[in-house]
Amino acid sequence: MSPKNPVGYFEIPVNDLDRAIRFYTEVFGYEFERTSVDSNEMAWFPINEAASGISGALAKGESYVPSTKGTLVYFNTDNIDQVLSRVNSNGGKTLYPKTSIGELGWVAEFEDSEGNRIALYSQQA
Repeated sequence: MSPKNPVGYFEIPVNDLDRAIRFYTEVFGYEFERTSVDSNEMAWFPINEAASGISGALAKGESYVPSTKGTLVYFNTDNIDQVLSRVNSNGGKTLYPKTSIGELGWVAEFEDSEGNRIALYSQQA
């Protein structure tokens, strides 16, 4: 068994990179670093190498197609209600309301500005 967690990086497909950067900046307060990789436009999410978890990028290119179907990425947050409020006021919409998963915490899902289904996770209500 590998000593590493199975997932090491993610990419969220976008149609409009500027719009997606604005959305994720307004919703989560992230700052992005833009780059180009193999003729695809990318915007890297911030990463803290000393913290647990992974990071990824917003990605625009021919092979990147936003969708509410497929792999689901969970973003950690301390306050799901506040994040969903910012989602809904910035062009996204709630798909699955904040729901308890018992002792494990709380989850919710939203559609981002590009049409992707994204999830939220919090240990606290």
